[in-house]
Amino acid sequence: MTDAIRAEGLVKRFRDTTALDGINLRARTGAVLGVLGPNGSGKTTTVRILSTLLQPDQGHATVAGFDVVRQAHEVRRRIGLTGQYAAVDEELTGNQNLALIARLLDFSRPAARARAAELLDRFALTDAADRPAKTYSGGMRRRLDLAASLVGQPSLLFLDEPTTGLDPHSRNELWDVVRGLVDDGVTVLLTTQYLEEADQLADDIIVFDHGTVIAEGTPEQLKARAGDQVLQLETVHPEHLGRATAIVEAVTERGVRHSGTEVSAAVTDPAMLPAVVRQLDDAQIPVAELALRKPSLDEVFLALTGHTAQAPDTDSIIPEEAHP
Repeated sequence: MTDAIRAEGLVKRFRDTTALDGINLRARTGAVLGVLGPNGSGKTTTVRILSTLLQPDQGHATVAGFDVVRQAHEVRRRIGLTGQYAAVDEELTGNQNLALIARLLDFSRPAARARAAELLDRFALTDAADRPAKTYSGGMRRRLDLAASLVGQPSLLFLDEPTTGLDPHSRNELWDVVRGLVDDGVTVLLTTQYLEEADQLADDIIVFDHGTVIAEGTPEQLKARAGDQVLQLETVHPEHLGRATAIVEAVTERGVRHSGTEVSAAVTDPAMLPAVVRQLDDAQIPVAELALRKPSLDEVFLALTGHTAQAPDTDSIIPEEAHP
């Protein structure tokens, strides 16, 4: 499979801040590349460079075979971009938003109306087509924004944290839309802080931290790096959490994570589970849940970086005045 995106040695600085420090990445044609990392890790800067909105200080990148600096116009003809916040005109109706973009892309009036109707239907917005976008829910605005990025039928779509601020139902709806686009052959580069989102959608994942790539692979390959399995335990009574934590630490000889009444730890030997059960029974600690499972991508990120993917990384946040 050919590469829809290839970047080598991308460096971008904003005054004294190095936002990207030698990024290399590849996105396979017809697949979803998930770019995972906390705020300020360089995800959005990378998208801005690949979508021709910024130029790198060093390095080289091609999108759909075209250089993002020397052949920016050719790149723009082939991509769609949806940013972190909906960019539609809230005073216009859904129909007017899409038809306007189609006209700007040199569609004839009849073709613009037809394309708008097609996309409104595809994104389940037909019933709201003649309502101003300002009356739409957050999920509807995001779907309209995504529809707007597809008016020109791009072969490659950049989604920069597309589900930011959405409720779980709207997030799931948008995931279904992305899956449908991939089924139609669209290549997607998806940046996200949500581990579940990357796990649900991405064929390949690249992990950013402090403007560098710290890991890459399929979701299963990355999970394997955090340990074979995770022991998860939930106590019935919160007051037993401390003793349960000590037991899990002693048996697994690993650091544990705990929250509320839950304890979890990476394990390398499934025989540790009955050992924990015996010690909990001896200590007369009742449990609501005790199981072995595969590690989550959140646990992978913690194992790789020492902090979760939702934790803001203020060391490399781009100053607001540096944005174009």
